[in-house]
Order: sequence, then structure tokens, then C-alpha cells
Amino acid sequence: MATENTLSSFVNRWECDENDHLNVQFYFSRFEEADRQFQLLSGMSEAIVGARRVRHVRYHNELRCGDLVSVRSHAALDGPHIFTVVHEMRNASTGTLAATAIDGYAPTAAAAKQIRPRFKNVIKDMPADAAPRGLSATPAPHKTTLASILNAGAQVCFRGTVLPRDIGPEGRADDRFALGAFTDAVPHVWQQTPMNHAYLSQNNFGRVAVEMKLTWISPLKTGDMFLIASAPTSVQSKTFTLRHHLFESRTQRLAAVCDVVALVMDLEARKAVPLPERAAAEISKITMG
Repeated sequence: MATENTLSSFVNRWECDENDHLNVQFYFSRFEEADRQFQLLSGMSEAIVGARRVRHVRYHNELRCGDLVSVRSHAALDGPHIFTVVHEMRNASTGTLAATAIDGYAPTAAAAKQIRPRFKNVIKDMPADAAPRGLSATPAPHKTTLASILNAGAQVCFRGTVLPRDIGPEGRADDRFALGAFTDAVPHVWQQTPMNHAYLSQNNFGRVAVEMKLTWISPLKTGDMFLIASAPTSVQSKTFTLRHHLFESRTQRLAAVCDVVALVMDLEARKAVPLPERAAAEISKITMG
């Protein structure tokens, strides 16, 4: 039993964000490519295990400009899904674990019986570092409507159009596209909290995600216009969670949901700091019910 080497890459300056580290959309794009390579190497396909139900990412250590990146992937039968694929991303120079992703599948009962013999060469135990921590492993609800979440307190914070460059080889908008849109939307959510742009700038703090769960509900294609409606969902002493909903605008069809665990980072010390004292009360006021 062994992991497969599924990606060797490099952090480019243009992939880094205002926090001077690799933007989350490019973690997802690398996991997407690693997954394609794993499927080729292992013989895995949607025809065997079904469509991916969820991708759950945890960020363990920063990747910064110039860092070398590697990903190793394997299947796990003791993970939180009937069939779980695990991707471990490391700084290839230091060996430090940078991020993990688990992809959840729910093959049919007949297909599940063949999983172990079919993938025996790539099956390995589920690593504890990749297990969900601040978010449940369960995919997001599929039947949410735009009207219901707006009534619950969410606000529209981004609008856009799917462009040809956003389409992956599978013929639909890919993970990088979705995460790029969520990344542009999220500052507008933070702006409604005590951790607004002025507060972050004055203290040399940054907005950081430490865990994300992406659930695709339906595909988007070139030319589709979309909107994102978002809101916080809970708050703790150092972190808060929020949820982004991506809808196709014309029919208000739900396309994707992204759950996030976020925190404030001191950009000089590169460490998390507690939320401002007022944060819990103010975030609770705008939490989606």
C-alpha cells in the first residue's frame, strides 16, 4: 500500500494574495490537478465511485512565494465517507505539511464491494491531520434557495460571469473559479464585522481561512452569470465560520456552497490573534439563522 506522487509545483508571485502567501484558490487548483493525476494512476473514475460529493481542505502551514510544492494522494476506507481520497500537500524543500484535502464519494452498494480489491495498491489509513476539525464532513444542503438564505440574514456580496478561462477539462467551471469568486466576496462579509478593512490595516492583520469545505450542487458553464450570497454562521474566541452560496443568476439555481473557518492573523508574527472583544457580539447579530 502506498501513496502516489501526484503533483510537483511551485508558488509564483502572482498566485500570492494581500497576506503574501498562496491564495486559497491556488491550493484548490493544485488539489484539482493532483486528483486528475491520481484518477489516471489508480484507474479511478466517476463511473466507478460516482461524482465527488465534497472537497474538505485544511491549511496547516503557509506556502509563500518561491516555495516548492508536492502532493501525494491515496485512497482511505476509514475516512468520513464511504470512499475517501486524501491529498497531502507539502513544502517540497522542508517536508512541512502545508495543506490536506479529503474528497468524499458515495459509490453504490455494488461498487463499494469492489473498492478494496480494485484500489488495494493505493489504499492507506486516513491521516489524523486531514480529518475535519472545525467543519462537519457532511456535504452542504442541496435544496437551499436564494430567498431563504436572504431571509435568514445572508447578503449578496459578489456578482460575475463564468468566462472560458474558468472552465476545466471536464467542461464545467472548476474549483479554482469558485474559490476565486469566494475570495473576492469574503472581504465584504468581514467588512460587516469589527475586523473591517480599517481595523486590519491599522493593526497589520490579515484575513485567513484555516479550513474550507466545497460542495458542488450543479455545474456552471461559459456565459453563466452568477451571484454569491454569504453570512457568518457561528463565532468562537479566535475563529468564526461563514458560508458562501453560489447561485446561477438567471434561474437562481444553487451551484455550489463553501463553508469556511476564518481567523485574524498578525502579518508580522505570522500567527493567529484573538478576535476583538466586540467581535462575538457583533458577528452574532449578522449570523445566518
